[in-house]
Amino acid sequence: MGGKRNADARVVFEDYFPAMVEKLGGAGFMNELSKGFRLLMDSEKGLITVESLKKNAAVLGLPDYGEDDELLRSMLKEGDLDGDGCLNEMEFCVLMFRLSPDLMNHARTLFDQREPE
Repeated sequence: MGGKRNADARVVFEDYFPAMVEKLGGAGFMNELSKGFRLLMDSEKGLITVESLKKNAAVLGLPDYGEDDELLRSMLKEGDLDGDGCLNEMEFCVLMFRLSPDLMNHARTLFDQREPE
């Protein structure tokens, strides 16, 4: 997903995921999501945390958002299924699929096709 600001300074994301799945296949796409998770996670905790998002906000194309803890918490809350305030890899992948409605119908199939670590 690529982010850019519109006229009223809101970030608008373009959904590149369907094209990526077409190009990489299910397993390749899931491997890329796993790489994205590892890029954003706290390496000691193995989770994406407020602190790791703050550190990596520029990687997301959102350098100004790294200063807004409440916004970062709300981003995590959007995908936090177990209520721990962080995202594990499965929660991250589910969130990415939720943000791409075209992929929701194929989410389980693609996850099952990923290569084991």
